[in-house]
Order: sequence, then structure tokens, then C-alpha cells
Amino acid sequence: MDEHQAGDLVKELVLRLVPADSGGALRFAHRLLSSRLAPAVLPDEHALAESVKRRLAASGRPDDALAFAELHSKLSARSRPASLWPLLYLLDSLSSHRRGAASCLPDLPTAAPPRQASRAPGTPAGGVALVSKDPDNIREIALREYTELVLDETEVSEATLVRDVLYACQGIDGRYVRYDKASDTYDLPAGVHVPSSTRTLVRKLCEVGWLFRKVRGFVSDNVSRLPSHAAAEVGTVAQAFCSALQEELSDYYKLLAVLESYSLNPIPTPGSDSGVSGNYLSLRRLVVWLAEPAVKMRLMAVLVDGCRGLRGGGMAGAIHGHAQHGDPMVQDFMGRLLRRVCSPLFEMVRSWVLEGELEDVFGEFFIVGQPVKAESLWREGYLIQSDMLPSFISPVLAQRILRTGKSINFLRVCCDDNGWAEAATEAAAYVGTTTSRGGLGYGQIDALEALVVEAAKRIDQRLMDVIHKRYRFKDHCLAIKRYLLLGQGDFVQYLMDVVGPELSEPANRISSFHLAGLLETAIRASDAQYDDRDILDRIRVKMMDHGEGDRGWDVFSLEYDARVPLDTVFTASVMKMYLKIFNFLWKLKRVDHSLTGVWKTMKPNCIVSSPFYKEGTSIRAQFVSVLRKCQVLFNEMNHFVTNFQYYIMFEVLEVSWARFSEEMDAAKDLDDLLMGHDKYLTSIVEKSLLGERSLGILRNLFALFDIILQFRSHADRWFERIYELQLRGKSKPKTKSKETGSWLEGGRKAMIQLAGELFRKMGEDLDSIAKDYTASLDSFISQLPLQQHVDLKFLLFRLDFTEYYSRVSSNK
Repeated sequence: MDEHQAGDLVKELVLRLVPADSGGALRFAHRLLSSRLAPAVLPDEHALAESVKRRLAASGRPDDALAFAELHSKLSARSRPASLWPLLYLLDSLSSHRRGAASCLPDLPTAAPPRQASRAPGTPAGGVALVSKDPDNIREIALREYTELVLDETEVSEATLVRDVLYACQGIDGRYVRYDKASDTYDLPAGVHVPSSTRTLVRKLCEVGWLFRKVRGFVSDNVSRLPSHAAAEVGTVAQAFCSALQEELSDYYKLLAVLESYSLNPIPTPGSDSGVSGNYLSLRRLVVWLAEPAVKMRLMAVLVDGCRGLRGGGMAGAIHGHAQHGDPMVQDFMGRLLRRVCSPLFEMVRSWVLEGELEDVFGEFFIVGQPVKAESLWREGYLIQSDMLPSFISPVLAQRILRTGKSINFLRVCCDDNGWAEAATEAAAYVGTTTSRGGLGYGQIDALEALVVEAAKRIDQRLMDVIHKRYRFKDHCLAIKRYLLLGQGDFVQYLMDVVGPELSEPANRISSFHLAGLLETAIRASDAQYDDRDILDRIRVKMMDHGEGDRGWDVFSLEYDARVPLDTVFTASVMKMYLKIFNFLWKLKRVDHSLTGVWKTMKPNCIVSSPFYKEGTSIRAQFVSVLRKCQVLFNEMNHFVTNFQYYIMFEVLEVSWARFSEEMDAAKDLDDLLMGHDKYLTSIVEKSLLGERSLGILRNLFALFDIILQFRSHADRWFERIYELQLRGKSKPKTKSKETGSWLEGGRKAMIQLAGELFRKMGEDLDSIAKDYTASLDSFISQLPLQQHVDLKFLLFRLDFTEYYSRVSSNK
């Protein structure tokens, strides 16, 4: 058979197999048959036939698979001993060319592939791979020719696609690659005929342009609002962020300019000799060029999405969250970005901790100030906004930053002191940081913390010195303890004596000015007169609101005038708590004072001189009985009041004061001082049964106080009547009888009758009071073990150390 006949047969075979693409398939078949390129698989007829049958069956053509098997067996029987493998390989290669010629084009390399084990296009899966030697570059020539063939069938050249991709990377529509708003992507129109892999590659490259549009849109939106009144919505941190993004985009523009200059040079084909080494650009080379910019652009797009709606410290914290990355390139990029973004925040921190200035025009700082009175400056003047606190500043460090600036402002506003400036300068010099702008930045958290710690230590020390030395904080606390908490015994006793008669009157008849004069009298009559005049002038009489029927005892109280800056500690709520404690202690002192008055009324010299001892046995026994009842009830009440007062004055007030004094001396800042004072007040309130959990037992205690005061009132009335009867019995008649000093006829019997009626009524009242007192005392003692505070157990032991009340209650 000559070459012409063979060519006709091959043409007829190709027309039968590939009627739609006969031209390209015929040229491919001629090159394949005329080349000396050895197949990259070992000849295995059986494996190749089985591979063809499996492929036909898998593609849903079982009838064709059976027909192929039958034809293969018949042809094998006729051609023995020759092999059919070359024919099967040719037919399978032509069939593979028809299926995958278009899709295989972009995957072909533009240069010779490495000489290693590989599967050639159209290689059956049943072949065995081997390493072939190609000393004459026959494979490279065949692949180059195949590449040229497929390129001839492509509608758009690669140079055009490269130019359009570069346009897309700048957010500009090209000739073919355009932005589709509906799908929000760059893509080639469906009518442009390019291989699917090329289309995929273009889409991948255009992702950079899509990301660029997102970043550029964010920058444009924020920058366009800056000249207007909406700048407050942007803020300095957002401006710094946009500036950093713009700087990165500038570097990106420079890269695109370089790539555009490369794209102007022709793209050489593997067989051409006109290419300039290293200066041409293809889609695949563009992938390499844009690999690193794509990573940066993707990071910037992620940051833009994450920062929408955020500002200030919240924005900086969101950006910082993306900086925790293992890639050194990403770390370097994010660190460079964050140094620009966090610069305004670190400047705010520096200005706050060293100058006490809150330079936050746009509300971006995590510390916010609000207008308050001087007394509330420390507690309410400055607060932390948690949503503005960046994640790279810990809550503990944020609290130290807050307290340092607050201390400066407290010294400047409330204490009228400027010594903080020297302390701040010394702190900055100690840690090696300048007090001028720009001294700190992102990545220097350790230096920032060292500066804050040192500044806080020195400025707080200055504040404590001013509070203790210039404003004598401890002296004022001691004065409140002595006068408002009734720790100055002789003063309290004098005050009770001089104001007692006045306070027995109705509250609406009492003059505050008169009580103020009596207060001054009590001060001058006691050791309080030797105290500092500035302290004594702060003690004032306060009359609380009163209603109908209230007595002076119910509305009288003392108050202490705590001025700036002491009113930061002794706030209105704190002084209200002191007033509550004073009223409680004042009631206790009143009860004790009342019992003392009862004792003075019952003193023995008044009783022994009574004329009732000279009368008959009946009236004398009746008189002695009521006196004994009165004495026993007095002893019980005095036992309770004495022990309870001892517990309050020593176990509560003195112990709490001792602990507060230690904490006061150990306080390093104003927060420690406030915390120690709050603990001091809380301890007194809880131990004195004034807390929320002691309301029930407190009512029983006040009931006991009322019974004791009732006993004092009855005792005064009883002994006043007795005294009147004594005077009546000692009076002389106008006309003398035979027995000098004897009573008038009929007067003695009437006096004895009145005395008997008085003693009977007195005994009944004493029994009633004793019954009420015992019931209230039992109820009070039974509730003591149920209280939470452990010190109340010692009160129970003092009141019932012989377990008398426990035994009486159990017998009932």
C-alpha cells in the first residue's frame, strides 16, 4: 500500500469518527502517524481494550461496549499472531482528541515539559506509564504545533485578555472583560469563544479587581464625607485607616503601571525568535505577578467589611483581630497598617495619662467624660466604654489608664494642686518615654503598660499625700467617728443632758437655732472644746422631716459638713448612711440615758425616807413589793442595754475603725481609700443590725427600746405621785392637835387609800411592762443565731452567757 492510499484511508477513518472537526483531527492524525514520538505507555492490547469497554459502559453505552468486545474478539482471531494494540491506540487517541481538544489547550505548557513520567494527552487509563527519551525534542515540537493549532481556533488573543484583566484590576471595564452588576463580578461575555480553563483563569485574575473596587469604594465613601459635618461619623481612626489603605493602593497602582508596560511587548510563542527575555506578560505570568497583591487586597477587603459601622477603638480592635496570623508577610502588612490606624488612639492614651486631657472630638476613645459636680468627679466623671476598648489593651490596663487620668483631673479640679505635672514628667523619664506627641505606637504595649504603671504610681502617691496631709482625711474620719458615731462619751452625755428637755417637746415647737446653741454648750462643757476649730465648725444640728405627733427625739440628728475634696468620699449617700447609724446610736443612748434617769428616781435615800415604812404592815408590804418589781425590771433592762451598748461601741465601732485605719494607711490610690471606707461603713451597718437582712430583728430591737422608754415614762409618773403623797404626809395642820405632826382627822385614811390604789395600779403596770419586755427579749434573742454575721453570735453570748433566757424559753 502506497502513501496516497494510506492517506485516503486515514481521511475516511477520521471523517467517520470526527465528522464535526475533521480538519483539525486529520492534521493531528497525520502528525501523530508521521512523527517518531514514541507512546508514553507500554503496549498492552488487553488492558487498552478493557479500558475502552469500561469507558463505553460508564458513559451509558452498554450496547456499544458489547459491540466493541465482539468486534475486537473477531478481529483478534483473524490477525493472529499480529497485535492490534497500535490500531486501538490510534483510534482511542482520535476519540480523545474529539472529546478534549478544546479543554486541553490552556493546560499545555508554552515550553518543553520536564522529562519525567507523565500521561500524554489521550493516553488510555489502562496503559502503564514509563519514562521516554526524546533527544531530538520531538515532543516539544509536537506540543508547540498543537498549541499553535488550538490558538488559531481561539477568538480572543491572550494579549487582549491580559490587557482587559489589567483594566479590571483597576476597576475599569475592558473590551471583553466587563463588570456585571447583577452578578457582582468581572467576567467574559458568554458569546466570546475561549476555552473554559481560560475563562476560569480570567475570573480568578479579576478577583483582584473586584476586591479593589470594594476597598476603593470604602476609602471614597469615607474621604468624601470629611469636609462636611458628617466628619464626626468618620473619626480620626477611620481617617488613619483610609490613609493607610490609600497608601497601599498607591503601591498597587505602581505595580499595575509596571505590568501595563510589560503588556505592551508581544507575547512570543514557543517557536518564535522575536521574544524579549523577561519583558513579556501572559495570563499565567500575571497570576504570579498578582499573587502577593491579591493576598494584600483580600486582607484589605476583609478589613473593610469587618470595619463597616465601627469607629475608634472598636475599629482598631477589629483590625487587630486579623493581625494574629502565622504568615510573616501578613504579619508585616497588618503591623504596618495598624501602626497608622492606632496612632490617634495611642496619642489619646499618652495625653490622658500624662496630662489628664481627653482629646476625643469624635468620641473614639475608650474613656468618656461627662459633666458632673466636683463631688461626683471621681465616681461618675469618667467611665470606660467597653465597645471602644481595643482588644490589644487588657481590661486591667484600661482601668489603670482610667484611674491615672482621673487622678490628674481630681488633683487639678478638686484639690487645686499642680504637683501632678512633675510626677508625670518623672514617670515618663523613668521609663524612657518622651512626654511629647508620637512617643508610643502599636506594637509597644509593654512600653505603654510600663508608662501607665509608673505614672499611676507616682500620681496616686501625690494624690494620697495631698488628701492626707493638706486635707487631713484621717482627722475628719476620726471626727465623724467621735461626734456622729457618738464615740466622744463626755460630749454625748452633756448633749443628752442639755437637749433632753427640749427634745421631749413636739417637733414643730423646737427651734434649730436654739438646738445649735445647746450643741455649742455641750462642746464647751466637754473635752471636745480642745479639738481643731475647723472640725468643730463642721458639726451641725439637723432636723429631719417630721409629721404630726413626732417629738424632738424623733427628728434630732447631727451632720458633718464634708467639703471639696472630702465630699468625694463623704458623698450624699454616704452621709445618709452615717445619719442612719447616728439615729440608731442616738436611740440607744437615749434608752441608756432613760434607764439612768430611772435609777436616779429610785435612789435609796428617797425610798428610805418614805413615810410609808411607818404605816401599817399592809401598805408597807405593798410598797416594798412594787419597788422590788421595779428594781428587778430595771436590772433586766439595764443588763440588756449595757451589754448591747458595749457590743456596739467596742465590738462594732472600735474594731471596724481599727481595720479601716490599717486600710487607710495602706491605701495606694483613691480607689483603695474609697473601698476601705465602704467596707468600714458596710461592716458597721451589718453588725449593728441595720442591713437589709436584719430588718425583722431590728423591729424587735426597736420594740424593746420603746418598752424601756415606756417604763421610764411610767416610772417618772409613779414616783412623782409617790413624792406628792410624801409631801402631803409631811405637811402640818393649820390648827394643832395634841400630837404634834400628826395628820388631820380623816386625812391619814384618805392618803393611805390613795397610796394603796397607786401601788396596786403601779404593780399591774409593772407586770404588763415586764410581760411585754420578756416576750420581745425572747423573740430578739431567738433571732440572733439566724443572723449571717458571725459577730452577732458574740452578742448572743454576752446577753445570755448563763443560758437563762434559753432555759426559760425551752420551759415555755
